[in-house]
Amino acid sequence: MTRVAVGGLGAIGRVLARKLADGIPGLTLACAAARDQAKAQAWLDVERIACPLVELEAFPDHADLAIECAPACVLERICRPMLEAGKHVMVLSAGALLPRPELLELAKARGGQIIVPTGALLGLDAVTAAAEGRIHSVRMITRKPPGGLAGAPYLEANGISVIGLNEAKRVFSGTARDAAAGFPANVNVAAALSLAGIGPDLTMMEIWADPSIDRNCHTIEVDADSARFTLSIENIPSENPKTGRITALSVLAALRKLNSPLRVGT
Repeated sequence: MTRVAVGGLGAIGRVLARKLADGIPGLTLACAAARDQAKAQAWLDVERIACPLVELEAFPDHADLAIECAPACVLERICRPMLEAGKHVMVLSAGALLPRPELLELAKARGGQIIVPTGALLGLDAVTAAAEGRIHSVRMITRKPPGGLAGAPYLEANGISVIGLNEAKRVFSGTARDAAAGFPANVNVAAALSLAGIGPDLTMMEIWADPSIDRNCHTIEVDADSARFTLSIENIPSENPKTGRITALSVLAALRKLNSPLRVGT
């Protein structure tokens, strides 16, 4: 059995904890961590989930795999202890990985592994395959309801308001690296795309606040020597408007692959 720790019991972490407690072959819910332990314990009690709450740094004592589904600012507290112990971490805050290449080096040195699931995006298998050849360009366009972008550091720093819009407004154009830094809770998909393909400095990104939509919409355009393709997805937001419902389901699919006798996809 692979012992799993859930780092964060928000919109995504609760789905994962509930599904793991219900039972996934080869996996067991070993522990969890939450910023508000009293609130988290009350939820676990209501759901009748037997799961100890521990500090993030204690994950290696309880688990073989930790799932990071917490604010990006605590990524290192989840990843570093697990990687130091040569264990695995599944990272949803992929944007927070970009300025921390030392975590990749640590995983390599200690025999650990960082897993970035597909999350709210699609087509990472195709991008990964194309990267085995030569990719000429990757461009991503994200459109979100204004409320899903409100409060992003880039908007605050540049005095950009998305309140009261009556038409779509482009609020960012630049590299995936800059997008991930400026919108840490919104565009982890861009970081994942860049890691799968040609890197965060060559992957280009546009972000739009669009009051006419109620879904998080992403379009990827890839031009490579093996294929040219355009992929689009419209994600229904979870209870957290910054996160799509499909993100938690993507993590569950990745978890099932760990011990499945049939693995579909790269």
